Amino acid sequence: MGPALFVIAILGCGEAEAPCRQVATADALYTTRAACSAATPAAIEQHIDAAYPVVVAECRPAGQRIAQQVMPSDVQLPDAPRTMPASTPARRANAKPAKSLGA
Repeated sequence: MGPALFVIAILGCGEAEAPCRQVATADALYTTRAACSAATPAAIEQHIDAAYPVVVAECRPAGQRIAQQVMPSDVQLPDAPRTMPASTPARRANAKPAKSLGA
């Protein structure tokens, strides 16, 4: 039988090969891993100001200690943002000054 509850662990990862460190645990408990996983983006947003270049969330069974170290190379980063297509050069309007009515 699997675990009854899951928690979200917030991990801070550096750029070197030092293991990621747990910096927080979200307060909520989840009854399924799927529900926990669905809540991870919001949990990351709440902890994005952690003093690490990369902040990730991991669902774990409640009460379980880290079984293995998470290395920065193990973290799946989001896809790189798509580059915007080259835009056409800006064009200026060809406005002419209005003629004065009193002239």
